Amino acid sequence: MENKPTSNFLRNIILEDLKLGKVDHIITRFPPEPNGYLHIGHAKSIILNFELADEFKGKTHLRFDDTNPAKEDTEYVESIKEDVSWLGYEWDGLFFASDYFEEMYNRAVVLIKNGKAYACDSTAEEIRQMRGSLTEVGQRSPYRDRSVEENLALFERMRQGEFKDGAKVLRAKIDMASPNINMRDPVLYRIAHAAHHNTGDKWCIYPMYSFAHPLEDAIEGVTHSICTLEFEDQRPLYDWVIRECEMENTPHQYEFARLNITNTVMSKRKLKQLVDEGVVDGWDDPRMPTISGLRRKGYTAEAIRAFAREIGVAKADSVIDTKMLEHFIREDLKLKVPRTMAVLKPLKVVITNYPENQVEMLEAENNPENQEMGTRQIPFSREVYIEQDDFTENPPPKYHRLFPGNEVRLKNAYFIKCNDIVKDETGKVIELHCTYDIETKSGSGFTGRKVKGTIHWVDASQAVPAEFRLYEALILDEDMTDEASFLDHINPQSLGIAHGFVEPNIKVAKPQDKFQFFRHGYFNVDPLNSTNDQLVFNRIVSLKSSF
Repeated sequence: MENKPTSNFLRNIILEDLKLGKVDHIITRFPPEPNGYLHIGHAKSIILNFELADEFKGKTHLRFDDTNPAKEDTEYVESIKEDVSWLGYEWDGLFFASDYFEEMYNRAVVLIKNGKAYACDSTAEEIRQMRGSLTEVGQRSPYRDRSVEENLALFERMRQGEFKDGAKVLRAKIDMASPNINMRDPVLYRIAHAAHHNTGDKWCIYPMYSFAHPLEDAIEGVTHSICTLEFEDQRPLYDWVIRECEMENTPHQYEFARLNITNTVMSKRKLKQLVDEGVVDGWDDPRMPTISGLRRKGYTAEAIRAFAREIGVAKADSVIDTKMLEHFIREDLKLKVPRTMAVLKPLKVVITNYPENQVEMLEAENNPENQEMGTRQIPFSREVYIEQDDFTENPPPKYHRLFPGNEVRLKNAYFIKCNDIVKDETGKVIELHCTYDIETKSGSGFTGRKVKGTIHWVDASQAVPAEFRLYEALILDEDMTDEASFLDHINPQSLGIAHGFVEPNIKVAKPQDKFQFFRHGYFNVDPLNSTNDQLVFNRIVSLKSSF
């Protein structure tokens, strides 16, 4: 895998830790919650964690933080594994938070015995009210001073299922006056009578993420626990849990800026809302920023890795222009994929002086920028399709495509001249009658005259019908900060569908095959909806970039 290490503050921390002997090996981890599909922001974290460990000959764990059974599912577990593998990484261990539920319970008992945790009967709303604010200290729970024996007994009864959901929680006993609200007796365990995808009905109490996560890192011997900036104010609690639970290993948490991209929703919760409300067709809809959506649209793992490396690792949040991501897929595909012709909005052209029932084969390069891709044969006959947009009856100034009396080149073929037009009863142009000049065959060396326009085409006798899905940004606002109303910013034109034709050599294309269609952009054969009888192409990206 192509990987040139770039300097960043996390890499420098690891270098310093190794130099000073704080660690003698490196273990990182990618710890998603299996409550949705991964998106491009997760890809940045995956690439960062795996490549930091790889550079220092360390290990990276794939660990599922499955502590909330109501929102988690095996479907998400499998999709995450598929995405990590597709990006090109192999984990050194596959773990689940649920693997450690017994250990976590025992560590909570340690806290209770040491007077560091207590069973609390307050409701979730009462706990929120008692936490106070940034300017007001919190209020002590009326159950804070229960004895160790009572707390141990209540915690055991919670485990045995004697209480209903919400009846009790286990809270840490830290400091209700702490300036960090996360340290004001946070909840460690809650009751949830819900079946778990991994443990079934064995448990009815589940640890909170802020309690489970540091324990998981410590149990696995993680050396550098890398997360995004929203967890920075939880670092004191992370350290408190490891210290007070008397863990043998002491991992350290480091935060970096999460990825934000213009015109893009970067939240699993919001993405799930788009799916649940039918705004998109599913998690892998090509308009989604999920890894599965990008893959279906036609993005490559190489392009995503190159994008992640280029944006780097920062300590402050920023917003990346989506055009930058598009730049990297163009760069990755331009020398890899064949260039061919497709007509998305066909207009028939009859070449009246071309012999009837004759078909000749013309030679064309598969990729002019990569001669190793060779050439192909294109059929040419009396009738062809061109784009509707490549003809106008009344041309504006400097219009160099086809119009009555004008001559253009058909790419890889001949000059044709428009002599007559055919309209339907509504006045719409439905057919052009043209003549061709046999002396102007592409590659013949003809120098008699020049034309200013070259247009693409597909031979009508052997054209293959196809559907083209033309995607635009799903979110209209470039930088949307209004969390509540993001559904109001959905682009109603995010998907356009055209029905046209492709060259006959493409009829054997397989799902995920990619092409550059002359003047239209890069396209991918849709892996779900494309069939032998009906090819469906997703536009990955247009040809031109303003980036």
